[in-house]
Amino acid sequence: MSKLRLGTRGSALALVQARAVAALLDVDAELVTITTAGDVDRARGDKSRWVGALEAALLAGEIDLAVHSAKDVPSELAPGTEIVATPRRADPFDVVVGDLREGARVGTSALRRRSQLLAWRPDLEVVEIRGNVDTRLAKREAGEVDALVLAAAGLDRLGRDVGRKLMEDVFVPAAGQGVIAVQGRVGTSAPGVDHAATHAALDAEREVVRALDASCHTPIGILSLEGRMRGYVGLPDGSSWILEEGADASDLTRRLVAAGAEELLRAVSA
Repeated sequence: MSKLRLGTRGSALALVQARAVAALLDVDAELVTITTAGDVDRARGDKSRWVGALEAALLAGEIDLAVHSAKDVPSELAPGTEIVATPRRADPFDVVVGDLREGARVGTSALRRRSQLLAWRPDLEVVEIRGNVDTRLAKREAGEVDALVLAAAGLDRLGRDVGRKLMEDVFVPAAGQGVIAVQGRVGTSAPGVDHAATHAALDAEREVVRALDASCHTPIGILSLEGRMRGYVGLPDGSSWILEEGADASDLTRRLVAAGAEELLRAVSA
């Protein structure tokens, strides 16, 4: 059998993730680096800007599998494709890098993190900061912000041992955070890669996001962990938010809706 072609973005983190998938495969693989719209312009568009070019290459037969950070994958995949495998999940939580003194300037580009930070600490000044992990760390070192909030999984995969894990109740991570998603054409597989419990958790988290018709433009966190699910929905300024738990995706969705999640999401979209 010829080598499987794994499509990936060219960032340091994306390449680390693609190499991790290649190492798990039962067959030989080669990496194919593809530039996405998100790589060209990080400030515009939705999640599709990170995966659209990879999906197009997949459908055109230019690659056999596409490797993504699962939290960047839209709830609706390109027709004719599916998530065929997920390696074992890494740490799903966020970490803070730097000093959260009173009134600290905290950098993040995620509406979810902005909402959660302000729900937890209204005294903080949350500012938008973009770039890859090392770029953001350099901006903090240069004094642009006092602290950053980043994904623990990304820092760990890059060998950056920095930060304190944010475990306060409101810090529910993005659906799929810490998961590598391997996308393929329907009927294909990634032999040796899939971790069943991780795949089931990802499916459940994405199911809640779809049910609430949420997007990357809405402050929402969903986590399936140790047989329970938690969900956070809030306004970007943290002035109003909902935190619920459920036994499964259907139960969590029902509880979030009953608590007013749909009204909050409509307010964000208005």
